[in-house]
Amino acid sequence: MTEAPPLAPPMAMLAELTHRCPLSCPYCSNPLELTKRDAELSTEEWCDTFRQAGDLGVLHVHLSGGEPASRRDLEQLVAAARDAGLYTNLITSGIGLTADRLKRLTDQGLDHVQLSIQGTEQESADRFGGYKGGHARKMEVAQWIGDLGLPLTINAVMHRQNIDRLEKTIEVAVSLGARRLEVATVQFQGWAAKNRGALLPTRAQVEAATRTVEDARERLAGTLVIDYVPADYYARFPKPCMGGWGKVGLVVTPSGEVKPCHAADIITTLKFQNLRDAPLAEIWHNSSAFNAFRGTDWMQEPCRSCERRELDFGGCRCQAMAIAGDAAATDPACEKSPLHAALQDLTQSAEDAPTDFVYRTLGG
Repeated sequence: MTEAPPLAPPMAMLAELTHRCPLSCPYCSNPLELTKRDAELSTEEWCDTFRQAGDLGVLHVHLSGGEPASRRDLEQLVAAARDAGLYTNLITSGIGLTADRLKRLTDQGLDHVQLSIQGTEQESADRFGGYKGGHARKMEVAQWIGDLGLPLTINAVMHRQNIDRLEKTIEVAVSLGARRLEVATVQFQGWAAKNRGALLPTRAQVEAATRTVEDARERLAGTLVIDYVPADYYARFPKPCMGGWGKVGLVVTPSGEVKPCHAADIITTLKFQNLRDAPLAEIWHNSSAFNAFRGTDWMQEPCRSCERRELDFGGCRCQAMAIAGDAAATDPACEKSPLHAALQDLTQSAEDAPTDFVYRTLGG
């Protein structure tokens, strides 16, 4: 093996300020065990985290949750992140924001807003998010963002029950003045796995969605950037794992654990250090969890000898753990994985699966 190049600082940090959230999304990406309010980092601890991130070389901080607006100190946290030299992006459902509060956040240095939408029509969108009136509020919030001149990204998680409305979703993003649209096909880890039958799109839907994205990218070039996360279960090759495990970003949980990706709790063989016990730079450079899957030495076959090993890095470690029971295994989304056929078998039931959801709440 060739010697690995020196480790660069992380480009971005996802700051999960809280797991509290008014929505009950059936595809919630937060861990199965949610952090309660009394275990969250304090205002002072988050402010110190942002200072450490700036010193480490982090450029962007994504203020997320749960719903970050659930934190009463959000304005103070935005100011602290900006003072640390970080570009601030608020990832929000919009619930809990008012026009006045958004203006205060902007005054404190908020640079960008990423707003989630669950659908394009009020009735279905509210059903998907499990929150009555949510869609109407999101449309209001998007208007306030535009009035303030803040750059807007729309995040739309797509699944079997809304992916046929992708063209309309793109139209909504354009009408709201968004500069970027994230079309994210649901990932079946954590809570989403409980609703796989109701959420997994069919192969025909996935192929149609890919064509829609390709056409829209060409048609809307210069108007809307479209990021597309396709469905893993229909892929030939996996997506790169976070641009390489522990390579370009890190996640800080509400309780201060530092992880290479937001779903990494599923890997029970790893121990994640906490900011209350060690500095951020020490964790980034030296922790066993971050170094576990850096480079290629950890890889098993067929990844170890594959020509794609430094393109997709073996795929998603969390998906390997979820399906293969081994975080070092080849991502089953790869056609070279011995479990690829089993993953494909899971897609066969998508046509006739139930449509009811098991909704997510903070209590379970």
